[in-house]
Amino acid sequence: DVPVLISEDIVISQPAKILNFLRKQKYNADYELSAKQGADTLAYIALLEEKLLPALLHTFWVEAENYCSVTKPWFASRIPFPLSLYLPGKMSREALNRILLTRGGPPLYSLTEVEAQIYRDAKECLNLLSKRLGTSQFFFGDTPTTLDAFVFGFLAPIYKVCFPRVQLQEHLKQLPNVCRFCDDILTCYFRLTVSGHSPAGQDTADANLQKLTQLVNKESNLIEKMDDNLRKSPQHPPRKLTMLKLAAGGEESSPLNRLSP
Repeated sequence: DVPVLISEDIVISQPAKILNFLRKQKYNADYELSAKQGADTLAYIALLEEKLLPALLHTFWVEAENYCSVTKPWFASRIPFPLSLYLPGKMSREALNRILLTRGGPPLYSLTEVEAQIYRDAKECLNLLSKRLGTSQFFFGDTPTTLDAFVFGFLAPIYKVCFPRVQLQEHLKQLPNVCRFCDDILTCYFRLTVSGHSPAGQDTADANLQKLTQLVNKESNLIEKMDDNLRKSPQHPPRKLTMLKLAAGGEESSPLNRLSP
């Protein structure tokens, strides 16, 4: 689960738990907010999770072209083998199930209708965020708060990741104040780009990602062919293994003499 905060020997995931941990350490970005602003923060966070999160999950994990060319090789490169061949697919299925469970009720019965609705909701949410931000640097003035962190966490991946299918990204880039908001936070609080590389090394990073994508796709195709061959091959009942015992004598002998039936 991401995001993850590591503090000495403590590992904490999920935004709400991370924020609670930081508040206990006397770090509270909302200390100077009024009660109304605090209520607005909770309302906008709920809006993000209801309206924008399903489209974000679909963009990364369900849209086939984005998943195969970006998300799958990206996550597989950080997961040890052989889990790297299994977990990305599992995460993709979980994302689809979550979308269908939360947004697939009547009157939306087909996946196409669900997709159209979640993207309409996401674009409406982006428009509301843009209107709320206006010309301000942050949502509550000149100082970042919890809401800014939440909004940035949702928008930055959509804004910066290079997807083949960019329906939501195109709409986001039509909102200049929201794009400026993301750029300002990246400039002020992140020394490296989102990919973890300096801008000068971006071409190298892109080339490495392309090679990694090709490698993962080849491995996936090979595994699919092996599965097909196994299914097509004649099946035999399992054979009983012959018991093995050590050969008598302690002298050094060949491997064939060392074990005998």
